[in-house]
Amino acid sequence: MYLSRFIAGAACGLLSFTVLAADPDQVIRATLNKLQPDLPIEAIAESPMSGLFQVHLKGGRMLYASADGQFLLQGNLYQMRGDDAVNLTAQAESKGIAKVINDIPLSEMVVFSPKEPAKTHITVFTDTDCGYCQKLHSEVPELNREGVEVRYVAFPRQGVGSHGYNGLVSVWCAKDRQAAMNKAKSRQELPAGHCENPVAKQYELGQMVGVNGTPAIILANGQMIPGYRPAPELAKIALEAK
Repeated sequence: MYLSRFIAGAACGLLSFTVLAADPDQVIRATLNKLQPDLPIEAIAESPMSGLFQVHLKGGRMLYASADGQFLLQGNLYQMRGDDAVNLTAQAESKGIAKVINDIPLSEMVVFSPKEPAKTHITVFTDTDCGYCQKLHSEVPELNREGVEVRYVAFPRQGVGSHGYNGLVSVWCAKDRQAAMNKAKSRQELPAGHCENPVAKQYELGQMVGVNGTPAIILANGQMIPGYRPAPELAKIALEAK
């Protein structure tokens, strides 16, 4: 994942690289581009903490930097509100992730909808070879009954070209994606798929938003739930986040 690669080299790089300029945006961009030219910076803005700037990355993730670009932080920024500590980083990242995920066309997903109009939805990064993904899929009818629409996107854990990747391509290339997903999640082999498909693109997107295992569940508000949750618990969380 690009954040891990970036932070690994940042400590040394920041000590040796200095940029002199008046605009913090330009200074921070120059420093970060020197450290990692392909870092996908979307925007830089002042954070709620004086002297600290938010670096918004493509996919919703966030870094923090000093105005002179010489100090870099990866982590959570909290603000005390009364007796509560509010995670400002999580709030901002969730908004960014929600926008990215909710912009995926439904035509590029495998969607299981309730019979009645959905009350909310979850987006699940899935791998057909994943045992807990299979367990979650067996509970999709229960989630639908609770009013939760389940939207699947692909995340082959072993990467492009793996058995899981080929299985996901077969699902996305099937005439009936729902039926194919049902078969794949019950460990049935599908005919090889041959079509233009979004599997590799969705795998890359998952890495970008911080997915590192499956199932990874994104609520409607962008909050990520890593791993399997039983349907009653997941439905409650999803409905509260709509």
